[in-house]
This record gives sequence, structure tokens and C-alpha cells, in this order.
Amino acid sequence: MSHTMKLWERVVEARLRKVVEICEQQYGFMPRKSTTDAIFALRILMEKYRDGQRELHCVFVDLEKAYDRVPREELWYCMRKSRVAERYVRVVQDMYERSRTVVRCAVGQTEEFKVEVGLHQRSALSPFLFAIVMDQLSEEVRQESPWTMMFADDIVICSESREQVEENLERWRFALERRGMKVSRSKTEYMCVNEREGSGTVRLQGEEVKKVQEFKNLGSTVQSNGECGKELFSYMRHVKEIDGMIMQPAT
Repeated sequence: MSHTMKLWERVVEARLRKVVEICEQQYGFMPRKSTTDAIFALRILMEKYRDGQRELHCVFVDLEKAYDRVPREELWYCMRKSRVAERYVRVVQDMYERSRTVVRCAVGQTEEFKVEVGLHQRSALSPFLFAIVMDQLSEEVRQESPWTMMFADDIVICSESREQVEENLERWRFALERRGMKVSRSKTEYMCVNEREGSGTVRLQGEEVKKVQEFKNLGSTVQSNGECGKELFSYMRHVKEIDGMIMQPAT
């Protein structure tokens, strides 16, 4: 993608951000929000339930090739539903109308062909377009933060009961998959904070979701016991590694 096109995408993105209001549950690529905010909110919720000796059920939803699966017609629909002016919808359509690619392999590369699904890779505009799509697709199923939190295509669903989080997970699956997205059965994981004996598992369309005692969420490790020991150990190890590099004498 040319530098000129990337600059043009930044201009279009700035215009879209002025008219599109993204839900508070979305932390990805939003002004004055970061991974730190999402991690902090999740940790506070976990600590609250741990201190109250109550269970908290969390499902970490993974979407398969999220950017590559967005149907173009769904993108135009979500933009219009977000009250984007038709002239800007046409501007984005023009960007995608002319997108072509090739496949390279050991014996050479194919001829150029048109790409008819998915968002552009390495695009300055794609993250915000994806946020628009997720905002509209999740409108009917998301709950208030921190019960639902999103960072681009990473989704965290929390509930006080296993049955409720399982029901919410199925609602999310249906809302996303009926519009062209796909929930990864192998990478979506379930964790119970302050678990009591025999709290059970969560299923997705009859298939058991992998149950874990810890999960690396947005670069931070959260543990089912609500502790931060592993996260602090990892942080100190990185500090020592960096300190060692700084103090390394020149040769």
C-alpha cells in the first residue's frame, strides 16, 4: 500500500471518528483508551468477587481470522447503520473496489486477482472499520463494561453464573456467525474465578470450551485465583533482562 493511500486513509478515518460513536465496551484503537484500561477493569472485577468469596465466570472469545472474514456488504451495512454519510461509504467502497493481490509460493506467483472479502492488511483505516463492524454486530448481545469488554477482535464475557455465561456465549456466537464472522472453538477459553468444587464447564454448541486456570489477555496474565504473582514475576524478569542489556559493557 502506497504512502499516499495511507495518508488518505488517515484523513478518512479522522472524518469517520467525528460522526461514529463506538460503544464504551470497545477498548481497541479508541482515543484515551488502551489495553491497560481493559486489564485494570477485569482485574478489579476479579478481585471484587474473590474478596466476596463468590464465583465469577469468564469466557475469552477468539475470532478466526477476524479481519479477513468481514464480508464487504456487511461493512457497507454497518457503516450506514452507524450514520456514516453516503459519500464516505462510497469513498471506502472505492478503496476496496480496486484492491487486488497475488499469491506467492516456492514456484512463483499467481496472476493478480480481485479480493472480495475481508479488510485491507497493514491499513491505517482497517482497525476503525473493524470497530464499526463489531459495534453493530454486538449491539443486541453486549452488556455493560466490565461484563463485556472488547479490544478489537478480543472479547471477554463475564457473568456470575456458569449457565449465564454459557448462554451469553451462544448469543455472541449466533450474532457474529450469522453475519459472516466465526468463533474459534479451539482458541476460545473459559476460566472460573474463586471456583467452588464441581462448578462444571461451559459448552458451545455441545462442544466443551477449554477450561484454564490462567489466561494471557492483552499481554497480561490473569489467574483464576485472582492473584498477580505470575504477572509480577514476568514483569520483574523483563526488567532484569532490560537492565542487563543496559549494563552490558561495550566490546
